[in-house]
Amino acid sequence: MFGIENYLGFIAASVLLNVTPGTDSMYIITRSISQGSRAGFYSVLGITSGILVHTVLAALGLSILLANSPFTFIIVKYIGAIYLCYLGYKMIMNKGESLLSDSLLEGEQPTRSKPLDRWKIYQQGVLTNVFNPKVALFFIAFFPHFIDASYAYVTVSFLMLGISFAITGFLWCSCLAFLASIFSKNLRENPAIESILNKIGGVVFIGMGIKLLTEKS
Repeated sequence: MFGIENYLGFIAASVLLNVTPGTDSMYIITRSISQGSRAGFYSVLGITSGILVHTVLAALGLSILLANSPFTFIIVKYIGAIYLCYLGYKMIMNKGESLLSDSLLEGEQPTRSKPLDRWKIYQQGVLTNVFNPKVALFFIAFFPHFIDASYAYVTVSFLMLGISFAITGFLWCSCLAFLASIFSKNLRENPAIESILNKIGGVVFIGMGIKLLTEKS
């Protein structure tokens, strides 16, 4: 169907790959621990949207340009690394005035002056994934193993596999966000500890940026 071979094998492999700790899962866990389930969920939506962007690029063949051009790969990698470090810096310097605890969303007395910017968190998730060139290279290396080379509409095959991969990733990452926020809820209710969690989260983001910066194509 749609030129896809061993679809169940692809789903099984996708699940295994998604549960393997990586940049996306660390990003979502860090967001959820420091800012709560809502921030984690919108981060999951952003990461999933980024996966769909990579799917479209791979289907159109644009990801091959990234694989065959070291200069393009380096540019995208630097943008992604710098962006992660920027997010980390913002979290470290944040005083808590732009965050909203989950308790307010449940109807309790507000303790912050501004609501959590869900759209901004979603955008940050998208950009974090899109500017990770390793994701694009992974797609063009992994997907062809499950596509019939003789199928006339390979673009459709790529799209179907990408959507399937995104769905499995969304389900797993949503569980991560929920569990991470639940286990850290009591900590976030203490303003002093919440501030520390934000700073730790910022350090983790900077660490991910440096790791991305040092990776080779």
